[in-house]
Amino acid sequence: MGTTSGENRAGGRPLEGSRVLVTRSPERSGPLAEALRLAGAVPLLLPLTAAERAPDQAAFDDAFAALGAGSFEWLVVSSATTVLALQEKAAEHAVKLGDWLPAGTRVAAIGPASRRALEAAGIAVHFEPEQEHSAAGIVNGWPGGPADVLLPQADIAAPALARGLEAKGARVRTVVAYSTVDFPAEPARRLGRTLSGLGQPDSEGTAAALPLLTPAEAKAEVDDGVLAAVVAASPSAVRRICATLAPLGSCRLVAIGPATAALAEAQGLTVAATAREATPEGLVAAVIRAFAP
Repeated sequence: MGTTSGENRAGGRPLEGSRVLVTRSPERSGPLAEALRLAGAVPLLLPLTAAERAPDQAAFDDAFAALGAGSFEWLVVSSATTVLALQEKAAEHAVKLGDWLPAGTRVAAIGPASRRALEAAGIAVHFEPEQEHSAAGIVNGWPGGPADVLLPQADIAAPALARGLEAKGARVRTVVAYSTVDFPAEPARRLGRTLSGLGQPDSEGTAAALPLLTPAEAKAEVDDGVLAAVVAASPSAVRRICATLAPLGSCRLVAIGPATAALAEAQGLTVAATAREATPEGLVAAVIRAFAP
């Protein structure tokens, strides 16, 4: 039935036999799937969202040129996908992102995934929230004061981060760096199609080994009670889970962070656990807590 005995859960493989649905795109599913396997789970893949190049490339080009010219004291990165969009833009200029960024520009990352993506691109991170990896975490710990800030983000990004930084005195320029769409992305617009990746362990090859479900197959597993948990790694994934899989029945929903959990609850879904750290290990720990008595 997708769940396991208390005896097995108490051991070194606490998710032994549990079928856990990963809703990330194939190229970003590898590390989470591997962490789930190490905990004894059976990871399954249902990609629900994908990233495409921003439709307004002129606005992105202008902001990127201003970044390279040193117009911003801070670059704030709220997702690893943003780094991919910036890398692709740098490739259009035949440069590496780390070489484009002026030495005097400081960089903030919302959490570990963004930080690792930036570091893999050769960029040092000067600020990352210590505990809450969210817009609120950046705003609450903001060290930049009334600085000029570039905030590249998704087309569906909430305004909370920009408004929070502005309330701290920052002069924020937002620009759409990519669009979040239902999976699959249009091949000609798929973000990262011209790049080999971010230098992270995520890879399509790793994810290709996962059982790939169709939405109908995933919904059947939910309805039959054989799917133990589904992981929502973004608010956009929550919207698609709600539209594709709800009601979830005995399947536990695990959220990557507070914003994702809040949206899930607003959509009428019960959140069994929220990751304390937005990493594969943090998500697996949350899945384990979701089964705790």
